[in-house]
Amino acid sequence: MIQSVDRAIRVLEVLQAERHLSLSEISARLELAPSTVHGIIKTLQTRGLVLQEQGSARYRLGPAVLKLGNVYLDTLELRSRSLTWAAELARTTGHAVRTAVLLPDEVMIVHHEPRPDGSRQMPEVGIVIPAHASALGKAILAYAPDQARALMAGGPLRSMTRDTVTDPAEFRERLDRVRADTLATEQEEAVIGECGLAAPIFDGYRTVVGAIGVVVPMPEWPPGEAVAGAVREAARRISRELGAAGWPIPPAG
Repeated sequence: MIQSVDRAIRVLEVLQAERHLSLSEISARLELAPSTVHGIIKTLQTRGLVLQEQGSARYRLGPAVLKLGNVYLDTLELRSRSLTWAAELARTTGHAVRTAVLLPDEVMIVHHEPRPDGSRQMPEVGIVIPAHASALGKAILAYAPDQARALMAGGPLRSMTRDTVTDPAEFRERLDRVRADTLATEQEEAVIGECGLAAPIFDGYRTVVGAIGVVVPMPEWPPGEAVAGAVREAARRISRELGAAGWPIPPAG
């Protein structure tokens, strides 16, 4: 690991999590000397990855971060393959649809299909959700045993709401249930009032590469079997377009 690169990434991650911070606040969160953090920030500023707020001593992410994110999305085959099926899933279920990929302990939304009811909705591409507290994350982790073990190795998982599963043993049982049903569920585990269903997406290398799911308001929970079937079918069709020989594909270990 190259220490300077690792530290620069950590600075970006801190700013991503808390939006805008002073030099001393960033230093405290990273447990690094202010002089070290100052040098990193100045370097990131020259590349447009960090900006200093005008008239303030606080820093935030710069526009170059968005440019990198857009390049990533443009080259992500999972996203391009999911566009048509996400739109169809939203149309048939009446729910918003999310497609996500797994980060070390979170899922990131790479495509968001709004509810087809014409209501005003916030765009969600780029949003991250704790993997253990989301249907999308559980759908992926159930077929990614190494990542699941790493997530649970640190002991109790982070609590988001009173319904978040934090016990590793209980979470392991939830993943077993996902594999049995080929479907993950989420009931107010990350956000109060929000539930969801999700199914895993595989590629031609027999690897789980993401998940697709619907967002269901709590008053409409649980949805009917038709919604569950539609989610599974969308995941199966995207997997087929990515070259998967079958669906689902059992985890290797």
